[in-house]
Amino acid sequence: MFIFIQNTVQNAIIEIGRYCLLMWQAFKAVIEVRTYYQNLFTQMVKIGIDSLPIVLLTAVFTGAVTTVQSAYQLVSPFIPRSVIGGVVSPSIILELGAVLPALVLAGRIGARIAAELGTMRVTEQVDALEAMGLNSIGFLVVPRVLAGISMFPLLYIAATIVGIGGAMIAGEVSADLPAQEFLKGARQFFNAFDPVFGLIKACVFGFLITSISCSKGYYTSGGAEGVGNSTTQAAVTSCIFVLLSDYLLAELLL
Repeated sequence: MFIFIQNTVQNAIIEIGRYCLLMWQAFKAVIEVRTYYQNLFTQMVKIGIDSLPIVLLTAVFTGAVTTVQSAYQLVSPFIPRSVIGGVVSPSIILELGAVLPALVLAGRIGARIAAELGTMRVTEQVDALEAMGLNSIGFLVVPRVLAGISMFPLLYIAATIVGIGGAMIAGEVSADLPAQEFLKGARQFFNAFDPVFGLIKACVFGFLITSISCSKGYYTSGGAEGVGNSTTQAAVTSCIFVLLSDYLLAELLL
């Protein structure tokens, strides 16, 4: 048992050290814009545009389900129906519009990044880039991390708008809540800092998912099995750190 704990702690320290070293080298490589600017736009499309359908689908059903459940719980002649909008709208802006899409994208984007970089590592394509004189971290890691930081806030905005729209439609259809009443409650309980907080979380989530996945993929070893392990670890670790950072940001900023 002691040996198992010792090995687990040792492996965790090694992983943290690798991650910090990779991020430090990526930070220094940011100034080499000519190395990665073309790849940056490609990654922005893959991370942002290609992820839009699943993000919007997640958001619209999240908003609809939240409205239906809120209406179910707030059945009382003493509670105005507009309160449902005041409950659902901040929930989507503060939490659901950022966290649920991030968890979905941790699997989609995180697994893809880890698989791409892991395959390049085990097939020695990363070594070939280094032999050609290219900074492999600047060429492979930096554009993915920058794309995550820049595109996740846009995905959050889209998810929030569509989520609130889905909530209003669900209110009209199944909760006997006119859109005017929903918007009245949403405006009544609106806080100007809420969308700012959501954007901050989206930037943090984008950085964590892409950087963790890049680290897992970049340091892959062990052939095809190693690529599979890195892909799984990237998705799972990203989800864990998304949830952890969500709690820490709420404690610090709210």
